Amino acid sequence: MFSLNQALSPIFLDIGPITIYWYAIIIVTGVVLGLVLATKESVRLGLKDETFTDLIVWALPIAIVSARLYYVIFEWDRYSDREWWAPFAVWEGGIAIHGALIGSVIFAYYFCKKRGIPFYKLADIAAPSIIIGQAIGRWGNFMNQEAHGAQCLIGLTIHFYNTYRRLLKIK
Repeated sequence: MFSLNQALSPIFLDIGPITIYWYAIIIVTGVVLGLVLATKESVRLGLKDETFTDLIVWALPIAIVSARLYYVIFEWDRYSDREWWAPFAVWEGGIAIHGALIGSVIFAYYFCKKRGIPFYKLADIAAPSIIIGQAIGRWGNFMNQEAHGAQCLIGLTIHFYNTYRRLLKIK
């Protein structure tokens, strides 16, 4: 039987007032690897090498805002009776990949129209990068001790102590 009885820390580096979380490191890694892959594939298929760099400069912030907006809309009960600024408190957590994809696809469509690039060509190039980014990003969820499955009863376990504390509201 394998068991990791030490709580995983979501913090990668903590120096004074600066805290860097594993989630951020892992998400940035997924974005960079996706960008490299999409750039190489776009050049191979005849697009300019700066196409995806230009796209991501706008699409990434739009994706973050869209991910937060989607989360807040579908979790409105968490925010409806709080301060007016609570939906903007991203440091408390709460983004959704669905919103990021919706916002990014809408912007990518606009981007393609503006640049004269066939949308489906750009989408075909981007799809593997999005999948790789999502797969890598899930490890960020793992380090945050969120978005995991049900209890495992076969002996291979990892204890998410911080999750239990959050669920039970223990400080």
